[in-house]
Amino acid sequence: MPTRYIFITGGVVSSLGKGLSAASLASLLQGRGFSVRLRKLDPYLNVDPGTMNPNQHGEVFVTEDGAETDLDLGHYERFTNVNAKKSDNITAGRIYSTLLANERKGSYLGGTVQVIPHVTNLIKEFVTGDNNKEDFVLCEIGGTVGDIEGLPFFEAIRQVGYELGRDRVLYCHVTLVPYIAAAKELKTKPTQHSVKELRSIGIQPDMILLRADREIPANEKKKVALFCNVPEANVISALDASSIYKVPKNLHLEGFDERVLAHFKLKSKKELELKEWERIVTRFERPNGEVNVALVGKYMSVGDTYKSLTEALDHAGIENNVRVNVHWIDARVFESDDAEKKLAHVDAILVPGGFGEAGVRGKIAAVTYARENKIPYFGICYGMQVAVIEMVRNLLKVKDATSSEFGTPHTKDPRGQVVGLMTEWEKDGVKQKRTKDTDMGGTMRLGSFPCTIKSGSLAHKVYGETHITERHRHRYEINFAYEADLAKHGVVFSGRSPDGTLPEIVEIKGHPFFIAVQFHPEFKSRPFAAHPIFAGFVKAAKERAKAQDKEAGVA
Repeated sequence: MPTRYIFITGGVVSSLGKGLSAASLASLLQGRGFSVRLRKLDPYLNVDPGTMNPNQHGEVFVTEDGAETDLDLGHYERFTNVNAKKSDNITAGRIYSTLLANERKGSYLGGTVQVIPHVTNLIKEFVTGDNNKEDFVLCEIGGTVGDIEGLPFFEAIRQVGYELGRDRVLYCHVTLVPYIAAAKELKTKPTQHSVKELRSIGIQPDMILLRADREIPANEKKKVALFCNVPEANVISALDASSIYKVPKNLHLEGFDERVLAHFKLKSKKELELKEWERIVTRFERPNGEVNVALVGKYMSVGDTYKSLTEALDHAGIENNVRVNVHWIDARVFESDDAEKKLAHVDAILVPGGFGEAGVRGKIAAVTYARENKIPYFGICYGMQVAVIEMVRNLLKVKDATSSEFGTPHTKDPRGQVVGLMTEWEKDGVKQKRTKDTDMGGTMRLGSFPCTIKSGSLAHKVYGETHITERHRHRYEINFAYEADLAKHGVVFSGRSPDGTLPEIVEIKGHPFFIAVQFHPEFKSRPFAAHPIFAGFVKAAKERAKAQDKEAGVA
């Protein structure tokens, strides 16, 4: 069967859930026996999100092959369990970089380089290239119709529909239906104008998803169908859900997947089964208990800054049958406040990844509190580095122990700084080299790397194996020179690169749960299968909460 293409566009406002809609549809098509691939086209001019502030754009998701991508690719992976690749996220910045490089090489034979056909051709190559004959390729276009930077992308997907024929292409438009409280009415006019804008650039939507916070009356759907020239059955309600894990079933009940197959004149390869999604929702909404986890970070202005991480905590909560209440704590508050005041009520502490010196003293204070009070601790990337700095400072009494990332003076200790800039490593048999003057974008240790785990360690117990692979995104590495002295205090480097040169996991013997990792395990967690470290972390928090309740005399 030839590959079918589904393009998901958005109108009226951004953040309508195009990514979740695409991921949910892909999951439903998988459930019907079809193979799927998901892609994201981002019109912004950054080459990739790697240098963008998470407070502005949300987290940077990292793929197995080392691409820094939009966070929607995380939704794609979690909902379908299909690993994304570098070729699944493209930006206008990358398109134009490629275009200009080609022009400098003379690839256009001296011709005038234009948006049409040169830019649009590159976009089409991205959409249709590097496919493995999947039944469906779903492409989400970032932003909203009408955005000036998005015009070449809309033109490109219009051309794909023209070239492949409408029997192989479907356009799905996601719009907002706002409720006007004063008038007590839902308004479809924004949807009508958005579709008009889409049609003005040559794209007639085949389906419309109406995002709303309440039920949409049949007469309003009929109005949308009439004014937008879309069959009434193809006007789908996409209502707010209490959990993202409800979205696949909700859209199925609205007939979304059935209408997609009807458009392509296809029948299911097998009967759709939604019991696993239902089990996840039940566990998520009706857990047997709860735990409180402090997330001590620095990117706190928007909820998407640690999206994969909070999702991974939810997955671990589902596996342990508890609700994970995340307490967002800005690390900078500890710089003028006692950590105990903020952390006394929590069952576990997590310090996530990050960059720069801001908030580092607060994160170190959180590590100290977790270590000294035997509270389950989980450090990720930067959270591992500050944990080792804390232990060198407080256990080994090297008070000026620090990281070269912070731009502070070198420690007087002859062993050097605890954390330093990584200048050389191997990736797929090729040596990678970096200096402090290297461009920031795309220059970290990125993607999946192997790790060997020490037998009998906590990490070994958590993973159940001694050889793993995990995804990385960092520039700095821990100095092994302090290992022997730290070992005298029960600190164990229980995971390292296969050649033994790079630290991957550190833990403390005798602590209920103290584990920190250089990689980002949150990127591999799934609602159907929580990541082992997150599952172990939440289990430790659950055990602490039970012990605290017992001590307090709570039944």
